[in-house]
Amino acid sequence: METHPVPTPAEAEIAERIGSAARERTPLSIQGNATKAGMLRPVQAARTISTAGYSGISLYAPKELIISAHAGTPLPEIEAALAEQGQHLIAEPADLSAILGASDKPQTIGGVVAANLSGPRRVASGATRDHVMGVRVVTGAGELIHSGGRVLKNVTGLDLCKLLTGSHGTLGVITEVTLKVLPAPEASATLILPKLPPDAAIRALSLALGSPFGVSGAAWVPSLPGSGVPAALLRIEDFTASVSYRIERLRGLLDVAAAEIVADDASRALWRAVRDATLLPVGADDAVWRVSVRPSAGAEVLRAMEDACGARGFLDWGGGLVWLAAPASTQAHAAVEAAARRSGGVWTLMRAPVALRGAVDVVPPEVPALARITARVKAAMDPAGILNPGRIFAGV
Repeated sequence: METHPVPTPAEAEIAERIGSAARERTPLSIQGNATKAGMLRPVQAARTISTAGYSGISLYAPKELIISAHAGTPLPEIEAALAEQGQHLIAEPADLSAILGASDKPQTIGGVVAANLSGPRRVASGATRDHVMGVRVVTGAGELIHSGGRVLKNVTGLDLCKLLTGSHGTLGVITEVTLKVLPAPEASATLILPKLPPDAAIRALSLALGSPFGVSGAAWVPSLPGSGVPAALLRIEDFTASVSYRIERLRGLLDVAAAEIVADDASRALWRAVRDATLLPVGADDAVWRVSVRPSAGAEVLRAMEDACGARGFLDWGGGLVWLAAPASTQAHAAVEAAARRSGGVWTLMRAPVALRGAVDVVPPEVPALARITARVKAAMDPAGILNPGRIFAGV
């Protein structure tokens, strides 16, 4: 970890503003394009620091499989640069603007890392956190820190990359990120197993994920676009010949007579809808939750929430990620909490009216020992407690 790197002019300005706020103990709202403002708890802050204007790819070395960009760089700009070289972001980060009501601006790469957003490919390739190689961040004390580096075999210093990924701006303002990338697959194909209820779907997804065929997406949806029937979805990505061979072998393994195969553009469009949760029927007054459980418990959570409050949902990550939508109320939220706890899982309140987000736990409360560690980390990174106060936990 380098604690005194040379700041860019933008970083120096951010550091000065944070330092001033720390001295005055003035709460700050930290954001990029504010596309995730509707997630988690509402932040009450006197001032806002935005990285939206701090944009641009600062390094791209395709042969080294590394890209660095300032935090305000729009994600589509990064994806376009990678696509020109036949590469992509490994974790397939979700664009949740449709369900969060923030589709007027693109999300930024800093926001993706700050929220640790990961899509269907996480089940095979890991989360965004696993592919962050380096960060530059201004702490709550107005100090610029550089952790990690721009090479894959980088093990020097204290690794703050994983700590900051998913911290939602509560520990520092990320100003630059360095990510590992990989070649994009030449072809994509999806095996559709129609008319399977969730329990049977999870058994099929589990069998497929345990097979040698390299499944990179495993989901269940209650209403398949075009047909409206429930279906399990399995994706294979690679070179065209390999995909064709493996998808047929997978169909043979599962032995579902009505199984269908869609390929390339149709397959990619289907998984974008899974990734971005646009397959979730969300009403104007609904809240949205994500519940992370062991895959075998996904169907149980779905049933419990349907019985409790008529919730609708679908499954990703082989059944381990449950997306839920239901009318926003403390009763529905309590039902989500109960269902998650019974299944040994955790929940995140992804969208709700401000009043509900401010009144409930948007993530599970930490056990006392972990809460003490969290408090010490927060005190070290943000001594005055001014960065996105209350964003994740009330009073922190």
